[in-house]
Amino acid sequence: MTLFFFLVILAALAAVALWWFYRGRHMGSFTPAMGTSPAIPKAKPQGALPMLKMPTARGWEPGEKPVVAAGLKVTPFATNLKHPRWAYVLPNGDVLVAESSSLPGTVKNVRDYAMNRVMRRAGATRPSANQITLLRDADGDGVPEVREVFLKDLSQPFGMALVGDQLYIGNTDSVVAFPYETGQTVITAPGRKLMEMKPGGHWTRNLIASADGSKLYVAVGSDSNIAENGLEPEAGRACIYELDLVTEKHREFAGGLRNPVGMAWEPTNGLLWTVVNERDGLGDETPPDYLTSVKDGGFYGWPFSYWGQTVDDRVPQDAAKVASALAPDYALGGHTASLGLCWLPENTLPGLPSGMVIGQHGSWNRSKLSGYKVILVPFANGLPQGAPVDILSGFLAEDEKFSRGRPVGVAMAKDGALLAVDDVGDAVWRVTAA
Repeated sequence: MTLFFFLVILAALAAVALWWFYRGRHMGSFTPAMGTSPAIPKAKPQGALPMLKMPTARGWEPGEKPVVAAGLKVTPFATNLKHPRWAYVLPNGDVLVAESSSLPGTVKNVRDYAMNRVMRRAGATRPSANQITLLRDADGDGVPEVREVFLKDLSQPFGMALVGDQLYIGNTDSVVAFPYETGQTVITAPGRKLMEMKPGGHWTRNLIASADGSKLYVAVGSDSNIAENGLEPEAGRACIYELDLVTEKHREFAGGLRNPVGMAWEPTNGLLWTVVNERDGLGDETPPDYLTSVKDGGFYGWPFSYWGQTVDDRVPQDAAKVASALAPDYALGGHTASLGLCWLPENTLPGLPSGMVIGQHGSWNRSKLSGYKVILVPFANGLPQGAPVDILSGFLAEDEKFSRGRPVGVAMAKDGALLAVDDVGDAVWRVTAA
């Protein structure tokens, strides 16, 4: 047995031991780093093998469903999907669902091996369907009568955006345009590639169009946690691009965003907002994931610093970059894996103010698990204000041993219902008035 594989096995055993130790241990109360002025604990670097704790993916038993906020009800909109990740609502009300998965990472060290084991048990990695399914609920009863594979043979598809008669798809390695006609249930025409990107690492590529349809914004995550393989593999990553749909040229719109995923427009000020997954290995609440407006030309710290100018000592520093780093607008708690984002107008759902709905996929590397819910961050005068409101919960078992589901994308249906995509539950949930 080589020394490498001996170390791999040793690390795996250590990861399992840590999991068993923490899964049944009472961790006590903790204060999440949330809000506009979060109390972020001092960093406590965890070394080469950070905390690895993740519930086993169980799925939903017959008749089970998430816990929903008072005054609302939740029903399954679609089930038995193939690891659904994202939803997009077309103007005619049809719902497109991207079905794709993370793939096991290349094992370069003991951390990679342990992470692959944990992610597979949690249902985060599996063969990718590489397709988009169309759901049509023509009679408005909350149950689609039409379900068709709309696009297939894609490359880990995620983001979708329709501009005119062109449907743009964010594959992990490219942005591709397909011709679209209102009402069609299948696209067989070949796509046209507009932009290439590096695959791997944080693989999701979300899309959102500008209000006038002239630009497309493309969210691209980092290749690694803290650029531990050097900055060269990170070139062109950890940023949001602006793709001009007339010239088909693109530029970096904002950088230093470790893993931006969900994007949405806030209507009062017309600004682009995103949710970002921050770095691992510094503690349960350090640093928090965040919701922020995105400034043209802005830099948000990764990998050199977090929450503005808080330096990450594990990373070779760039003083000028740190000095320019912008602080985010709203902390979402440590390692919540906040992915989904959409704007909820006031009174769309009874009792809820206007604000940003966020799908929190849930943590894997902290002693007390966090996330695993769909929340609303209320807004006033174009800015987040107040504590978040739980819309959907119950995805995680109380003892943290298993998950029934994990929320990802969120979207507003044409009839005003909130749709929440659940990749472990292989479902899309529909939230309406009770």
